[in-house]
Amino acid sequence: MIYLDHSATTPVDKKVLAAMLPYFDKDFGNPSSIHSFGQKAVAGVDQARSQAAEFLCCEPSEIIFTSGATESNNLALCGIVKAALSAGVKKPHIIISSVEHNAIIEPARELKVEGAEITHLPVDKTGRVSLVDLEKEIKDNTILVSIMFVNSEVGIIQPIREIGKIIKKINERRFNYWQKEGAAKKMPRPRSIYFHTDAVQAVNFLDCDTNKLVVDLLSLTAHKVYGPKGAGLLFVKKGTEIKPLVVGGHHERNLRSGTLNVPGIVGLGDALSLITLEAREKNNKKIITLRDYLAEGILKNIPDVILNTDRQNSTPAHAHFTFRGAEGESILISLDFEGIAVSTGSACASHSLTGSHVLSAMGVSEEDSNYSVRFTLGKNNTKEDVKKVLTVLPRIIEKLRKMNPVYKKV
Repeated sequence: MIYLDHSATTPVDKKVLAAMLPYFDKDFGNPSSIHSFGQKAVAGVDQARSQAAEFLCCEPSEIIFTSGATESNNLALCGIVKAALSAGVKKPHIIISSVEHNAIIEPARELKVEGAEITHLPVDKTGRVSLVDLEKEIKDNTILVSIMFVNSEVGIIQPIREIGKIIKKINERRFNYWQKEGAAKKMPRPRSIYFHTDAVQAVNFLDCDTNKLVVDLLSLTAHKVYGPKGAGLLFVKKGTEIKPLVVGGHHERNLRSGTLNVPGIVGLGDALSLITLEAREKNNKKIITLRDYLAEGILKNIPDVILNTDRQNSTPAHAHFTFRGAEGESILISLDFEGIAVSTGSACASHSLTGSHVLSAMGVSEEDSNYSVRFTLGKNNTKEDVKKVLTVLPRIIEKLRKMNPVYKKV
């Protein structure tokens, strides 16, 4: 079986699995217990917290463990709004991009129902937001900007550091004005605009130093980085005003109650520790060579194909295509029969009956969206894997197009 759906999930690295195994049986204690079983468990959690902090270049106390990126994203958005409302902000304003994951879009939609104001930033044909558009949308009641680092469908990299610097400058300008003018007039101190990024698809490939990115909150999950499912984290910069969503205990600095998933957290920490600069550069070089070989082979050997991934500004792993006249799900099933796993887009939206909101925001028609497939490569893929795809895919596309009565051969 050839696996080319690494944006959906990744296989657990054998080293990560080995690190996790003791915490299922020998060191199975509750990390909140004070006896020796609990202390062995909490030692594993503490080590993972340190590994995550080292990876993100932050303090261990700024790491909040969650069940995954969806929970982290919900905590970031809803927790910031909850804190703002409790502080008396009447209509908190959030800016997100129009190509965010549903784990951002749907919480934002719920917050709008509850009285928040939501702005969806447009993107260009590659899926990238405009810094000019972003700055224009920031208002006095803006409390949060959330822009994903890398889009899960087409792999476009957003200008996170540049956005962070813009927000930091606006915050400083507001505070300086208040110091000079507002404080004497007893005006309330201006609230900071916080910046959150969903970095799920970036962690394997890009520098996620939270200081360089100038972010206040960052979400990631273990199962996208060769770790286990069910474990993730939210980086929360010290001083960020945020309220918990899950209560009933005093875990994770009172921001996320619930007994910790010790094996999953240990696996997350170990997976992050394996992403050293040397390992990342080595894997990136290998993967981009395979991705470009795949992309160029498809574009050369199959007519009427559009590459929706901007290879100059994407992760090394992504290659998203529109095969006009061949329905995406049929391509997926046909490839699966050949032992090749791909997807038609985000795994979390795979049961949706509507077209991709990401492609729509990029200006792709709904018809072309339905003819699209995503290939995402990983560190264990080989050139032989890609050769197999390039061998079987042309005849699959040709067969499906012949079955489509409305497709006109180019």
